[in-house]
Amino acid sequence: MGQHSFIPFALPDITEAEINAVTDTVRSGWLTTGPNAAAFEDEFAAAVETDAHCISVNSATAGLHLAVEALGLTSGDEVLVPTWTFTSSAEIVRYVGATPIVVDVDPQTLNIDFAAAAEKLTDRTKAIIPVHFAGLPVPRHELDTFARTHQLAVIEDAAHAFPVRSDRTMIGSGASDAVVFSFYATKTLAAGEGGMLVTANDDIANRARVMRLHGISRDVFDRYTSRKPSWQYDVVAPGFKYNLPDTSAAIGRVQLERAVEMRQKRSAIADRYLQAFADLPVQLPSGPTEPEGHSWHLFVLRLHPEAPIDRDTFIQRCADKGVGCSVHFIPLHLHSYYRDTYNLKPEDYPVASKQFQHAVSLPIWSAMTAEQVERVITVVRSLLV
Repeated sequence: MGQHSFIPFALPDITEAEINAVTDTVRSGWLTTGPNAAAFEDEFAAAVETDAHCISVNSATAGLHLAVEALGLTSGDEVLVPTWTFTSSAEIVRYVGATPIVVDVDPQTLNIDFAAAAEKLTDRTKAIIPVHFAGLPVPRHELDTFARTHQLAVIEDAAHAFPVRSDRTMIGSGASDAVVFSFYATKTLAAGEGGMLVTANDDIANRARVMRLHGISRDVFDRYTSRKPSWQYDVVAPGFKYNLPDTSAAIGRVQLERAVEMRQKRSAIADRYLQAFADLPVQLPSGPTEPEGHSWHLFVLRLHPEAPIDRDTFIQRCADKGVGCSVHFIPLHLHSYYRDTYNLKPEDYPVASKQFQHAVSLPIWSAMTAEQVERVITVVRSLLV
């Protein structure tokens, strides 16, 4: 590596503003869910251009779980989930006793293949959980048409997809029953941990708010800020501990103000990569089909079979030269739990099984310097030309 420091695969883009927001929050005395969380929910609704309910939670996984629970999904129900995703998209289906039906993906976008999904439909299929992989959204019109035709509930896994539009509509303001965003440390809005459940359905929102905090009938913020004695509460359901602390919400509020700027920086890096790698033996990632149509949370190359080295060797040599890479994702059907529990075979998922062997994610975080971007390019080209 010489004099250069290692370029990690991902780092959050944190400024003094986020640090000061946390400091102010700690000094205020609010460490758990409080005024920052409430304000964050309102501001997030404005950011995704919706008047729907925004319910802050301590992870996107929590938000997905609250959504499937509020929809009443249960044992015997089936939910369509793409194999090209992180386990949380499917594990929350198991939380409520339902069955994830794993579906192959489109060879270009790596988003769910609706034709493959249609082949998996039964009279037990109740919902679909599309994943907007890498920040390129599933086409809004295709998703809405598929769900309406087959009478399916829709929970969008938008962990990668903020801020993004599909069919000129912000992800989070469409017709889906619920949309869930992630604020994990490496995401496009990084609060360390956290997520947001967005829904226009009053019943889903009311149930999620109750279940978010132990099934208690009153919001903790209301109980602890009331000027009147407010010690009384009622547990109306066996809920969960999914509330977002104010310290995380404080970071999220500052990140929200910077979200468009950070997306623009990632888009500029993606444009530079697309230009620099156009002549290499790789398949480049699909770009946006409309303005603001990609968050560029990930930049995924797929090495051609004729590339001089394979994917695993490429990752190791990049690391040796000071560039961190990763793989997104190991498809669900290759993990032992899903493979063995549901008898999933690689040949049943030909697209994902093939593409997984060649996929590698390059660094594309908004705080990258121009020098770091050029060094990634130099290293990648040195290995693949």
